[in-house]
Amino acid sequence: MADDQETANDPYALSASSIREPPKSFFESLKYIGPGFILSASIVGSGELIATTILGAEAGFVLLWFIIFSCIVKVAVQLEFGKHAIGTGEPTMATFNSLPGPRIGQANWSIWTWLLLMIAKMFQVGGIIGGVVLITEGFFAFGANPDGNLTGFRIASTVIIAISVSLLVYQGYYQLLEKASLIMIGLFTLLTLASLIMLQKTELAISSTEFISGLIPSIPTDTKILMVAVGAFGITGVGGDEIMAYNYWLVEKGYASYVGPQDESDGWLHRAKGWIRIMYLDAILSMVAYTLMTSMFYLLGAAVLHRQGDVPAKSDLINSLSNMYTQSLGPWARNLFLAGAFVVLFSTLFAALAAWSRMFSDAFSRIGLYSFTDQKARKRSIAICAWVIPMIWGILFLWVSLPGAMVIIGGSATTVILMVVVFATLHVRYKRLDPRLKPSKLYDSILWISAIAIMIVALKSGFDLIKNATTKKEEPKAAMIEFAEISQQALLASD
Repeated sequence: MADDQETANDPYALSASSIREPPKSFFESLKYIGPGFILSASIVGSGELIATTILGAEAGFVLLWFIIFSCIVKVAVQLEFGKHAIGTGEPTMATFNSLPGPRIGQANWSIWTWLLLMIAKMFQVGGIIGGVVLITEGFFAFGANPDGNLTGFRIASTVIIAISVSLLVYQGYYQLLEKASLIMIGLFTLLTLASLIMLQKTELAISSTEFISGLIPSIPTDTKILMVAVGAFGITGVGGDEIMAYNYWLVEKGYASYVGPQDESDGWLHRAKGWIRIMYLDAILSMVAYTLMTSMFYLLGAAVLHRQGDVPAKSDLINSLSNMYTQSLGPWARNLFLAGAFVVLFSTLFAALAAWSRMFSDAFSRIGLYSFTDQKARKRSIAICAWVIPMIWGILFLWVSLPGAMVIIGGSATTVILMVVVFATLHVRYKRLDPRLKPSKLYDSILWISAIAIMIVALKSGFDLIKNATTKKEEPKAAMIEFAEISQQALLASD
């Protein structure tokens, strides 16, 4: 009896005892959304803030529609991958392990590829924890460290931030992750919205004519603006990491267990379609949330910088925005920007650790280190990863001390991860999808548009990385310190 109860409480173990009918009304359905909250916490990060605001500074209001399009078009891949998780109960690494191709030991090539790429991704998130540390230093005058020296305060703040993220994640409770993500998203949305509201009280207020003009599709002829737009497209909305993580949140929310073990009955088909419909609602609402936040970044760039004819280097961007608000509203506005930047970066750390602790645990099980289906062993592995991974991030930051370089290293890995995810998504759609869940031709067309868009961006990103590494010797060096400069100049903007 105890074993049956434990199985019923394990979202990764499908059993008849956990079956639940999907809600029918809209308001009843709202009680079951949540995976998108955690996803949104990881989507809106420093990249969106920087790239979309620069695009607004370059193009003005005319490409607002493009930013919205970039957030919407990639969701179909996320939905198709999530549909598979709900129908089968498989987490991402189990799906990867079913892909065609060579195997090393018990694991598919895709899992080993992911594990190898995550070495580079460790540097990337180490750079993000560095950004949080730099902001923390800015809140305390005695901690200010513009030269980037390895001080006692920097070491202590790095340790405290790493521990605080671990404390939120290590127990592995889904409900805690969901609520914490919702709080962070709420805070960040309020802070960003407050910035736009304050803007409307200045001489740079956005008119309704300007806003509406940005929603009308048009393509600028300036090649430089087009290049910035393509770059912004690549980092807005869902990416490979978010698509992989989303399946775990769907399973842990209970969607797959509510559907129950797959069979040929009409009851299973009814439940599968019903809970997939709830996933669509969850994904759409989260898409609306991060699209609104990303659009607000864009509007700030268009209103503040484009009108002034000022398109600064990335290292001056946050400084320019901060100065505008401190000059028009007073020095207190600086703290609003620092608080917003802290929430953005900390939420990215939190969501990344929540996802990574599960993905690493799942990957380790696929290579034979333990059984992911063993609930106690899985929880233990997630807890260990939740403490070890932030420790690695912090050590890497303190060792390298160049967040910009670390983010670039991780970016190169993201390109390959994107391509593996698209391949896996198309494989499960055409080789493993239950024929009874076959979508319409219109849905498939949107899926292919989504997949092609992601692949184009991934290939372009890879090409740019290779080009910069082989033909432009000084630009990578400048990029290595770019992220640190952004954070430091924001901190010192009104000192």
